[in-house]
Order: sequence, then structure tokens, then C-alpha cells
Amino acid sequence: MKTQPRHVAIIMDGNGRWARTRGLQRYEGHAQGARAVRDTVETAARLGIEYLTLYAFSVANWQRPRVEVEALMRLLARFAKQERAELRSLGIRVGVIGSLEDLPSTTRHAVEDLIRYTSTGDRMTLSLALSYGGRQDMVEAARALAAQVHAGLLLPEEIDEERLRAQMSTHRLPDVDLLIRTGGEARVSDFLLFEAAYAELLFTPVMWPEFRPEHLLEAIDTYRGKERRFGLTSEQVQAGAVDAAGLSAFDPKDHLPAPQLLDRARAS
Repeated sequence: MKTQPRHVAIIMDGNGRWARTRGLQRYEGHAQGARAVRDTVETAARLGIEYLTLYAFSVANWQRPRVEVEALMRLLARFAKQERAELRSLGIRVGVIGSLEDLPSTTRHAVEDLIRYTSTGDRMTLSLALSYGGRQDMVEAARALAAQVHAGLLLPEEIDEERLRAQMSTHRLPDVDLLIRTGGEARVSDFLLFEAAYAELLFTPVMWPEFRPEHLLEAIDTYRGKERRFGLTSEQVQAGAVDAAGLSAFDPKDHLPAPQLLDRARAS
């Protein structure tokens, strides 16, 4: 049975190149990308995606030119303030993975206000990856477990995947089902390395500012056409073993082709 992706993660790449090819400043590419965020979040919520995680700012991004980083922080603060009412009206709860404490105080407070304002949302969880790195998240989780062992609260042999996961900033999120990267590059750039172990990866040449609801729907259609085996054989999957692993079946509406799915989403 084909399944709906429960957790979709997106590496929003291509803002700077989109701006450069048009003779614009990089900031203008990021500003246009914010509009794509708005459209994508709304479409995902209307399609019934439970979790959407966006790679908004990586640990490595702090190495970019100061003027660009400052512009990104202002843009993030503006987005948090301007979109919070719409996000709450859509039933979207916002969270953060990574290190919110690293952000400038004005931006951090705006994001914290957004998290509080949308805390009652129960339709979809939108996670913003901010000052995030997959390796760093695992290192910090390992340190936390090491501290527990040192304090005599945990035996080394008791450490397993679930205990490691519980110490990560992503511990409230399920594993990623579908990871999309825009902009034409085919790499994951330290994004959700642990959580995307069995994710379907989709790399599209579409630059993020040009990413539209139709592109998300096409990605979901591609995902639906994949057989997800999770290390099993095709015969085991066909016998229902994957369902036993906890995958949810598609709602009937999700068996519609992409154009009809978009019409249904707009009507909801």
C-alpha cells in the first residue's frame, strides 16, 4: 500500500544563485524565498503532512559574510512576526531544532514569541532548523549521555538508539520520510543525518524562490511510487511487514494525481 509521507524535510537551496542570475542582491533572493516558505507550509498543512522541517540556517552559515547573516536574521524575525497569525489560524505549531540561543536577541525573541503563539496548533508541526548541524546535534547528545554515565545514572551498555535520540534537539520528531533539496545540488549538507537514515531523497533543479505547491505535490507523487523496504526484502514489504513498522496508510484523497491533489488542497 502506498503511504503518505508523515515527515517531509526540505533543504531550501538556491536563493543566492536565483538572485545573482537576475542581477539582484543575495538578500533579495532570500526575501523571495520567504514567499516560497509561506506557500509550501500552507500546502503541506492542507495536504495533511504531519511534520514539515525546513533547513533555515545551518551552523556553517555563520561563516557567510556578516552583512548576509545580519540580513537573514532580520528576515527571520520579520517572518516570525508577520506569519504567526496565519500559522496559528492554520493550526500549525512551530518548533525549533538546533541552537536558538545562538541567534541575535531580537531574532531569538521573535522566534520564541512565534513558538508560544502557535503552541496550541494540532494540524501540523513546522520545525525550523536554526543554527543546526546534524553532526553537532549527535555530538551534544553523546556528551549528555557521557555525563549521565559519569554521574552513575546510566550504564554504557544501556545506551541505545532511543536513548541517543532522546538527547537530540529533534527528539520530538519522527524519522524523515521524504527529504527534498532544491537548487540542483545532490547532497544533504549535514541535515538530519540521524533522522533521515531511511528517507527517500529527492533533488530538484528548481531554485527555492521558484518552488511552488506543484513542485511539492510532484515530490509527493514520486515518493508514493517508491517501495520503502527499511532493510527488508520486497517480499516482506508486500506481505505487510512495513505496515507493522508503523507506517500510516494514505487517506483516499492522497491517491489522486498531483493536479487533483492541488485542487483538493486549495478547496480545503
